[in-house]
Amino acid sequence: MKLIRFGLPGQEKPGVVTAAGMFDVSAFGEDFGEQFFENNGLARLSEWYAAHAGECPQVPADTRLGSPILRPSKIICIGLNYADHARETNAAIPAEPIVFFKSTSALVGPNDDLVIPRNSVKTDWEVELAVVIGKKASYVEEKDALDYVAGYCLHNDYSERAFQIERGGQWVKGKSCDTFAPLGPWLATKEEIADVNNLRLWLTVNGQKMQDGNTSNFIFNVPFVVAYLSQFMTLLPGDVISTGTPAGVGLGMNPQVYLKAGDVIELGIDGLGTSKQTAVAYK
Repeated sequence: MKLIRFGLPGQEKPGVVTAAGMFDVSAFGEDFGEQFFENNGLARLSEWYAAHAGECPQVPADTRLGSPILRPSKIICIGLNYADHARETNAAIPAEPIVFFKSTSALVGPNDDLVIPRNSVKTDWEVELAVVIGKKASYVEEKDALDYVAGYCLHNDYSERAFQIERGGQWVKGKSCDTFAPLGPWLATKEEIADVNNLRLWLTVNGQKMQDGNTSNFIFNVPFVVAYLSQFMTLLPGDVISTGTPAGVGLGMNPQVYLKAGDVIELGIDGLGTSKQTAVAYK
């Protein structure tokens, strides 16, 4: 299945994407949050939709999409998870995953505007694969890790590099600004993705290709990351894990390149769709 949430900000309704288009599943009676995933929502929705598909209204193609996940308890990010990205930023290849958090208030829809923060001079892009947890996970073994995954999303892990690096070295400050976590367009459940560790991901700015990588180049792959994180914290249903970005970020260029109002950022991952953000100045 592919899950979406659509409508005005704060008023999103649940839906699904099929070969025939997008369909409203509000009549199912649940949004796509922690309780939905915790209570076997994917299986229940699949069964319900098989019986009620003909009654579900079609969603117009130009309808705004929100994050496919109702606000998760946490957004956990893995830093420097591609060797080429570590090299371009002059960082050592990590021996263990670098872990930081991104505020859930940064979460927005896949095509919402990117608001460049007040006093920002170094807003940067990062196309990433996001993993959505499907059931409570604590002290999980790597061989079992994918059993705890609901599915996958496209994520742009926007970063303000001055806030991240030059303002005390605490990455969360450069990652958590409003609109810095566009997620979607959809959540693709596990069966939609044949091999999560072999997906092309790409990003352009104003039509120029900046990033073009593949998750086969992970330093730490998805099962390892899920198991690893579960040794340090309980992962709750609906939690989002963003798995890192390949080379091609503005920070790694010589000279460095950062976003300005009017720039258009487009990105995509095999099987997970595409998204598009337009940068606007903070007002």
